[in-house]
Amino acid sequence: MDKQRDFVLRTIEERGVKFVRLWFTDVLGTLKSVAIAPAEVEGAFTEGLGIDGSSIEGLSRSSEADVIAKADPSTFQILPWRGEIDPTARMFCDISTPDGQPAAADPRHVLKRTLAKAADRGFSFYTHPECEFYLLKSADVAHPEPVDRAGYFDNVPGGTAHDFRRASVRMLEDIGISVEFSHHEAGPGQNEIDLRYADALSTADNIMTFRTVVKEVAMQEGVYATFMPKPFEGQPGSGMHTHMSLFEGERNAFHDPAGEYRLSKVGRQFMAGLLHHAPEITAVTNQFVNSYKRMWSGDEAPSYVSWGHNNRSALVRVPLSKPNKAQSARVEYRGLDSAANPYLAFSVLLAAGLKGIEEGYELPDEAIEDIWQLSDRERKALGYKPLPASLDRAIGAMEESELVAETLGEQVFSFFVRNKREDWQRYRAQVTRVELESNLLSL
Repeated sequence: MDKQRDFVLRTIEERGVKFVRLWFTDVLGTLKSVAIAPAEVEGAFTEGLGIDGSSIEGLSRSSEADVIAKADPSTFQILPWRGEIDPTARMFCDISTPDGQPAAADPRHVLKRTLAKAADRGFSFYTHPECEFYLLKSADVAHPEPVDRAGYFDNVPGGTAHDFRRASVRMLEDIGISVEFSHHEAGPGQNEIDLRYADALSTADNIMTFRTVVKEVAMQEGVYATFMPKPFEGQPGSGMHTHMSLFEGERNAFHDPAGEYRLSKVGRQFMAGLLHHAPEITAVTNQFVNSYKRMWSGDEAPSYVSWGHNNRSALVRVPLSKPNKAQSARVEYRGLDSAANPYLAFSVLLAAGLKGIEEGYELPDEAIEDIWQLSDRERKALGYKPLPASLDRAIGAMEESELVAETLGEQVFSFFVRNKREDWQRYRAQVTRVELESNLLSL
């Protein structure tokens, strides 16, 4: 840690950094930032920076307003979009109480706590997200328009999305975030950038940085980026399919050369845990009213609890692109939104998988059929239970979950449920265009 701090202080001096932004997130996954002068950085490591946590969504109760933001030197990076005139850097923070205890409602701490439980069992948790989003021509909320009409993997020479992805990937690499590949997605103006495998905490930090980079580059290119789960009717939503694996030291615990799809018993039990607990963690992985319009409109968004190999309609998939490479053994959870809070989402996914290992859950039969093409009766006969069909039902399932309550902790759990109930009530009170078109003149 001392070496990392020394490196940060030396780099700030050598690069002439004028501002250092301390980043952290609220419970809903919104990025927060406070800028300090270089002279204050050493204090941000040792004493931290006092902030009013009661003014930030769910971070602390009003009676426990004061919290401390301590900079994590391992996350130091120069922000390339700020240019060379006034160089600016950022570091993520851990939030603590004035007496030095981790703040119960710090999402980063929630993930660290869950990772520690995995470490107690000898596991390290690695993730690889596929981040989808839309590019819009303007910030017109009433009439959003995508930047192009291209489709999946389309090459558009000189096109806006092509230039945008090139600039975004270059900036991500400049800030130390490795990108595996990028391409145009299926929807008009929809793009995907896949971040390389990393430990889950680094990945969550990278996702928060990634969203900022995407929005910054979009503004530089004269367009707007949105991670809204379902911005357009009749077009695919934006998900964040996430590949996951557990390692025991250097060994991939999910790999067994003799197992079906090269997946080990541990991998099968982990996947069984994901499936068993999927309905109760869905409110965390899909936290918006709009999320359920993505999940229940087809277009490769999973709606039923199932797993498969090449089955894109399944909630959990076992990729097998490199069957002879042990390090590549993994499972893919296809339910996440691109707008999910990555710290909390990774926490509940890991907790569900670990529960499957601890309890020895049995993996149900693989889904071979295209689940979307089956009738309700056929799905029921085959045992494919639906995921929650609305935020209201997802919150109901979450409220009954001991797993989610224990993983998130009382303060995060209570705030999250209360906040999402308010979202649902506000949505339910709306009179929609569909209702007006159907009923205004006919009734």
